[in-house]
Amino acid sequence: MRERGRIDLMARYCERCWNILANEMAESDGATAAPRPEPDPDDVAWIEPPVCRECGASIRVYPTTYDRWVSLALVEMPAKDVPAAFRWRLMRLPPLSSPLPVDIVAVRVRGIDPLPSEPVVPAHRMMCVPEWGEP
Repeated sequence: MRERGRIDLMARYCERCWNILANEMAESDGATAAPRPEPDPDDVAWIEPPVCRECGASIRVYPTTYDRWVSLALVEMPAKDVPAAFRWRLMRLPPLSSPLPVDIVAVRVRGIDPLPSEPVVPAHRMMCVPEWGEP
């Protein structure tokens, strides 16, 4: 047993049980993106945002609190314009020894609904035209 997740004391599971739980959460949340590649520290080239294979739009790929990855839209939208299943927020995580954030994770908005005007980050799959078809 060891602690799992990106937030301290999120859960204590063995490797097998953690992967089962995290994979189920990822499937229900739509967090099925591939992890972003680690940049080479010696490479000074500009890093472009990844592009969706389905629609060609730029996306943001972030880790979730349960160590899976999700593709998010580049813009925030009011919660009233985003269906509940697609609402995410970005949370900055500081290390234990410093108040400065060193990582950003995507957190699925659930439990308490945000106010209609509160900004949320929609999952890219909500905005991806080929997946939902043209109106």
